[in-house]
Amino acid sequence: VEISLNADKSVVTAVDGGYFFSGLALGGDYSIAPRKDEGYLNGVSTYDLVLISKHILGVTPLASPYKLIAADVNNSNSITTLDLIQLRKLILSVDTRLANNTSWRFVPAEYSFPVASNPWAAAFPEVLNINDFDGSANGDFVAIKVGDVNNSALIDVQPRSNASFALNVEDMNVKAGNEYTVSFKATAADVEGFQVALSYRGLELVDIVEGVATADNFGTKFTGEGVLLTSWNGTAAEGELFSLVFRATQDVVLSEALSVSTRHLNAEAYNTAGEAMNVAINFNSGAVAEASFELKQNMPNPFKGETVIGFNLAEASNATLTINDVTGRVLKVVRGDFAKGANQVSIDSKELPAAGVLYYTLTAGEYTATKKMIIIE
Repeated sequence: VEISLNADKSVVTAVDGGYFFSGLALGGDYSIAPRKDEGYLNGVSTYDLVLISKHILGVTPLASPYKLIAADVNNSNSITTLDLIQLRKLILSVDTRLANNTSWRFVPAEYSFPVASNPWAAAFPEVLNINDFDGSANGDFVAIKVGDVNNSALIDVQPRSNASFALNVEDMNVKAGNEYTVSFKATAADVEGFQVALSYRGLELVDIVEGVATADNFGTKFTGEGVLLTSWNGTAAEGELFSLVFRATQDVVLSEALSVSTRHLNAEAYNTAGEAMNVAINFNSGAVAEASFELKQNMPNPFKGETVIGFNLAEASNATLTINDVTGRVLKVVRGDFAKGANQVSIDSKELPAAGVLYYTLTAGEYTATKKMIIIE
């Protein structure tokens, strides 16, 4: 909080927002202005897009001048689809700040808007002027988090449902070098929006195919990390939301390679009752073959530290995993009783007294298979 005119000072508020200036001359004129321009995503989610959209469409108008100011993301003194576009770019990390606005705005608490439904009908103050200071004065402000129209930056106001919103995906075995189109479908018809970070490994994102969600609903900033961000709101409809084209870099089952991530974006969906729900991927098993013997490529590969070797067994049985160097020297043997279907063994590079190219062999009954893996130093 800065004070100017007959003084030039600044203080940082306490946790409760309180602040105090001392040593001010009596009879002086002062101007007080709070400032906070950081944490742009604080309190902002796709649910704010849902609420702003309803206001623009006249379905549910925003009920206070402060919420209207919060919804004016681009600071144009109006609320339009341009505000939705800019706020979604912020949510998807396409932008990291607001080009023409600050993260927070502050209006003196004593100010009364002449037209509550239009805070821009007259220029509203964002400073508090005190004339002829008599030794004591209160300078209260209402803090407005830009983009946060349901006030969630200050209090947790949104109820949560025990239900989850499912993205339905057909599971499949993918082979390294091949491309696959993965369709994401929804069955819930009462969802007004969702946001989710999709994490993938052993896969390379090639293309995004539009469905209900279009290209503007995706953020690709973190695809180098194997994370794709998506934010959508609108009229709910069953069917295909979007499709992603992946190129497999390893042999893997899709359900083991694709998941909901908590990095960069909270996974949430919003039903018509205004409740937040969890988001999950529901893998349908129709595209996966019956359990059979299969040795999978270790993931990650090359690796330093831990890697996971996955394999399928046609039936529950004893199996032996042997790791050799290029000369055939046995470095490690893992024996055990394993279940029918998918199994995995974790290997730490510290357990292997070698680096570079190694080979691992799985033997179960009459079946055997060998693959190559690489340790990096």
